[in-house]
Amino acid sequence: QVRLVESGGGLVQDGGSLRLSCVASGRTFSTSAMGWFRQAPGKEREFVAAISWGRVRTSYTDSVKGRFTISRDNNKDTVYLQMNSLKPEDTAVYYCATLPAPNGIVLISSKAYDAWGQGTQVTVSS
Repeated sequence: QVRLVESGGGLVQDGGSLRLSCVASGRTFSTSAMGWFRQAPGKEREFVAAISWGRVRTSYTDSVKGRFTISRDNNKDTVYLQMNSLKPEDTAVYYCATLPAPNGIVLISSKAYDAWGQGTQVTVSS
């Protein structure tokens, strides 16, 4: 059974930074595509960032480009989301997701993933 556990959320001021972590178990992490999504109150879940394995590629939604960085450590079965220059509009519950995928494939659709974490709250105050 696949399990994803996010951590690192919290309350931060406008312009601050946070690093989210997502630890995976129950599946071969090193050959899985990983993604981060977020959902703000009253809004649909949206794509934030994704990373492939092997020939590592990344993808970001336009609103976070240059501010967020997704990375992975296969030795720790962990994917990270470094978030800098945070804005109030980044406030949301952040979820990580996973799916076994071919080398070099990034997945930006939430429908592509088959396992999700429980989410971690990120609140950015103005």
